[in-house]
Amino acid sequence: MREAIGMIELSSVGVGYLVQDAMLKAADVELVLARTICSGKYMNVVTGNVAAVRASMAAGLAAAPDGVIDQITLPNVHESVFPALGQSVTLPDGRPGAVGIVESFSAASIIEAADAAAKAAAVTLFRIHLAMALGGKGFLLMAGTVADCRAGVDVAAEVVRERGLLVSSVVIPGPSKELFREYI
Repeated sequence: MREAIGMIELSSVGVGYLVQDAMLKAADVELVLARTICSGKYMNVVTGNVAAVRASMAAGLAAAPDGVIDQITLPNVHESVFPALGQSVTLPDGRPGAVGIVESFSAASIIEAADAAAKAAAVTLFRIHLAMALGGKGFLLMAGTVADCRAGVDVAAEVVRERGLLVSSVVIPGPSKELFREYI
């Protein structure tokens, strides 16, 4: 059951594997993503029911008292976060009214931002990109009306800004078909 999501971003590959093992042994969670990321870091993302994710995160954090760059535990995560993480969202033919983009210095914070945007506005999350080929940063892409994208971007950017990790937040009204193809 995908009720919650937890992520631990670490400064060490070896410690990343250690944390992953502790997280998976501690509770009945599903490993969504575990991999090395830019700058020699490692990330672990798990899902499951809220109690299991909390237990898994506690065990993972206890296994790595040093080296944690960022971490999140999101109970009741919006259902659209998972397909966007897997980059498996297909938008209907034609261009949306707008595209919203939020970029963060942290992969963990961009998941939290995406969840907040999906809960706050009628947007379609279509990509959550975590750390690969970005120097460890993360970004999210959303589509919808101009008003909905502005609302989603504003909420998502505030989540990241509160953590001191905001790189940029952009809304592009009426994206050109050529520009829009680059996002997919």
